[in-house]
Amino acid sequence: GRPEAAGGADEGTQAGITVTGLGTVKSTPDEAEISLGVETEAATAKDALAENSARMARLLAALRGAGVKKEDIRTQEVSLYPRYEEDGFTARNSVLVKIRDLDRAGAILELAARSGANQTFGPSMSSSNREALESKALTAAVRNARTKAEALAEAAGVGLGRVTAIVEGSSGGPEPYALEARTADKPVPIEPGAEKIQATVTITFAIE
Repeated sequence: GRPEAAGGADEGTQAGITVTGLGTVKSTPDEAEISLGVETEAATAKDALAENSARMARLLAALRGAGVKKEDIRTQEVSLYPRYEEDGFTARNSVLVKIRDLDRAGAILELAARSGANQTFGPSMSSSNREALESKALTAAVRNARTKAEALAEAAGVGLGRVTAIVEGSSGGPEPYALEARTADKPVPIEPGAEKIQATVTITFAIE
């Protein structure tokens, strides 16, 4: 067979420096998504669905009356199943509601509870300008990767060449949590906290 290249590497192998950069951007969320559900039970499937539909209609009307736009309400699940431990059926209907004014989130939760919602999950908070924030995090990640590569090249006594490969990944944002739907003397307090958006890029630089 033919001899191997010097150092045992194949002749087609290109020398390079591969690094992973991390960029982080923090912001204060200004939007929230809340899952609101209505669950009803009845002796027959027809009655369970009828009661569920009536209560969901009241809930949707209340949300619209509170200023939530139609395009900010999306059906998540509609289900009907028998109760095995006792006779009858359970019907469930849930919607995902986007709240664009966090100052009103607590009041909307209270309104939903009074209007028939007996299952509530959320809020899951986010920033309305998330795409711009993700781009900013990616830019920071690229700068971080180049800084690492320059340090490695200097330590190795080689020159840093052009970029030959980039692999991108991103993460971040809080997870939704369960919240009990209930009425109270005061609206449920909703604190947006801080949202951390992270981006990672793995970049390969040629060695000169």
